[in-house]
Amino acid sequence: MQTRVSEMLGVEFPILAFSHCRDVVAAVTNAGGFGVLGAVAHTPEQLEIDLAWIEEQTHGRPFGVDLLLPAKYAGADEGGLNREAITQLLPPQQQQFVDDILARYDVPPLPADADRRTRLDLMRVSPKGYEPLLDVAFAHQIRLVASALGAPPPALIERAHSADVVVAALAGTVAHAERHKAAGVDVIVAQGTEAGGHTGEIATMVLVPDVVDAVSPTPVLAAGGIGSGRQIAAAMALGAEGVWCGSVWLTTEEAETQPAVKDKFLAATSRDTVRSRSLTGKPARMLRSSWTDEWEAESAPPPLAMPLQSALVAEAQTRIARAATKPGSGANQLANYFVGQVVGRMDRVKPARQVVLDMVTEYADVVSRFAAEAHVAD
Repeated sequence: MQTRVSEMLGVEFPILAFSHCRDVVAAVTNAGGFGVLGAVAHTPEQLEIDLAWIEEQTHGRPFGVDLLLPAKYAGADEGGLNREAITQLLPPQQQQFVDDILARYDVPPLPADADRRTRLDLMRVSPKGYEPLLDVAFAHQIRLVASALGAPPPALIERAHSADVVVAALAGTVAHAERHKAAGVDVIVAQGTEAGGHTGEIATMVLVPDVVDAVSPTPVLAAGGIGSGRQIAAAMALGAEGVWCGSVWLTTEEAETQPAVKDKFLAATSRDTVRSRSLTGKPARMLRSSWTDEWEAESAPPPLAMPLQSALVAEAQTRIARAATKPGSGANQLANYFVGQVVGRMDRVKPARQVVLDMVTEYADVVSRFAAEAHVAD
């Protein structure tokens, strides 16, 4: 399973695990893969705590950090907006729509002393927001920094390379991948539409070989619908030199996934996801629920641009999460989260280490079978 990417990162297996949960990052890294902490919703203080903890748990093994660095978002011309400015830009029509959803599904209000902040509300997508996070990240022994949405700025690439840190960027089209290569990115992640979170419209099986051909010799990771050794083998056959996985970790023992949402994931099929702008303002694949259905209705207002949509729905999502524990309740019907089509295979809770080992074992079986078939053919 050794490839240029595994050698570049100094890992046994070129299996990159994206997760917002530090426990998953550490577990995958310790299993021989490469954990990547999604830090877009961290405060600098929390990121400092989490990176120090990961370093302590992984004993010098390599890991990375992932941020959203979009070129287009509300307030981009001003370099980003503060929370007060964002709140003032939220249209009454969209606010009323969210309030109406909560009322119709009988979602209770938050207690007066509840923390109203959520991962959506804390998303830092502007330089004002993510540069302090980068300062924290580069103060630690990270091996990779990734941009999950947009080409990394030249200053970031220069800073990373001067610190001997690998730069990765996710691409949903060949044009995106070519832009990343021109910018000087070291590894390009070709992410198919099957993936959870922000994703495009081209399937992984089509996208990966097109990107491999377009950006050669830059190494490519395959992403989107990958959660098993057979799928890793398929990605390698398409020319990828490793994989980037996110959804498959959401039902692991270590994951911080809300229990009500985890239960939904475990029961879902591959048909139970949808690309929706209802959480962040940009198309993202998530579990289909009454929440996404409401935003797809003809009477629904259009979602706002990033990060306005996140700010609009943040408190609503907090209220839903707090009340979703009761099966059949309105809040439970609304509850959802980002996840890819591989959710249909996520039917058991496992330790993250076991997920890695199962992937590697199945990959080895496929390679052995191919080798045996080739020998018979000879």
